[in-house]
Formats: sequence, structure tokens, C-alpha cells
Amino acid sequence: MNKRSNIAPIAIFFAIMIVIHLLSSILFNVLPFPIKPTIVHIPVIIASIIYGPRIGATLGFLMGMLSLTVNTITILPTSYLFSPFVPNGNFYSIVIAIVPRVLIGLTPYFVYKLLKGKAGLIFAGALGSLTNTVFVLGGIFFLFGNVYNGDIQLLLASVISTNSIAELIISAVLTLVIVPRLEKIKQ
Repeated sequence: MNKRSNIAPIAIFFAIMIVIHLLSSILFNVLPFPIKPTIVHIPVIIASIIYGPRIGATLGFLMGMLSLTVNTITILPTSYLFSPFVPNGNFYSIVIAIVPRVLIGLTPYFVYKLLKGKAGLIFAGALGSLTNTVFVLGGIFFLFGNVYNGDIQLLLASVISTNSIAELIISAVLTLVIVPRLEKIKQ
């Protein structure tokens, strides 16, 4: 595939990511869901498997930039973790916003290449989601561990016990369902 033809899948998947972000922001803020899983990374996982690590990493970078932009414009108590342009944000905020998301674009491709089949899709979806969780929360723990009066473990434990499990399951199921259909369309 030449570089010019990469623009279309990147644009389509990025548009899907923006729509998912907007819809999930509205749904999770209006309806009283007990958990608020991140599902914007699912198109990154799917594109990584179908189009390869270069497009996956590009979409992961765009996801990180989306996170940085949203946290700069919409200031929440945790915005400084993802944006250096808000109070208490710094260079590490950029690292947490971008690096894990780029890795989401790489991990699923290599997991699926290694395992193949339905099991490969399930593991690629799950590990793509887990890549986001481990590197974002790990980055927060190591780079911003001094916040919350040194009790950041409580915050991270609550996120891990609720959102990350839901994200992992949703990612695995949707990857298993969507990738085979898109691979047929791609051919």
C-alpha cells in the first residue's frame, strides 16, 4: 500500500474515533452509568490489525492528541495528567497522553500476527486495551505519584477495578466481531 492510500483509512478511523468520543462523552455524562469506560481506543486496535502498525501508531498518536486537546479545552480535576497547558500539567502530561496511545496502535498488530484466528482477535483486542490501561495508569503512578497526598494508589485501584475490566471485555468482543467483517470489505 503506498503512502497516499493510507490517508483514507486514517481519516475514516479518526472520524469514527471523534464520533465515539463525542457520543460516549454525552452518554456517560447524561446517563448515570456506574462506570465510564474509554472506548475511543477500539478503532485504533481494529485499524492496527487490519492495516498494520504504521496506521495503528498514527491513529494512536491522533488519539493522544485528541486526549491532549480535550483535556486542555475541558478542564477537569484530572486534566493536568494529559495536558501540559493546564495548571499542574507538565512535560510528563504529554508523555502520558501520547505514548500509551501510540503503543495501542502497535500491540494488537503483533499479537494478532503471533496468534491468528479468533483467539488472536480476542487477545489482540484485550491486550490493546490493556496496553492503554497499563501505560496510562503506570505513567500516572510513576510520573504523578506525589499527587492526592501520595495516595494515588486509591485512585488507580478504583479505575483498574471498574473501567479497565469493562474496557478490556468490550475491546475483545468488538475486535472479534468487527475485524473479520472489515477484512472482507478490504479485500
